[in-house]
Amino acid sequence: MAALIAVICAFLIKLTPIEWGLLLLTIFMVLVAEVINTAIEKTVDLVTEDFHPLAKMAKNIAAGAVLLTAINAILMAVVIFGKHIL
Repeated sequence: MAALIAVICAFLIKLTPIEWGLLLLTIFMVLVAEVINTAIEKTVDLVTEDFHPLAKMAKNIAAGAVLLTAINAILMAVVIFGKHIL
């Protein structure tokens, strides 16, 4: 949903080609992180049904990677859209 809003805003603001590239790279980076997170979670679930601290750690680290890409996306939104809004 956030990506769709960002793309709509980008059309309205008329971003430069470089800004578009950064925006699309950021959007796809978050999507790739989500896919990798899901793959890790499903693999851990496949390997063990029991609670294991390492399984929990693997899932938490993968979720942390998604969080980091989401934080990066927010920072990129400020960089890309900030000057247009101000």
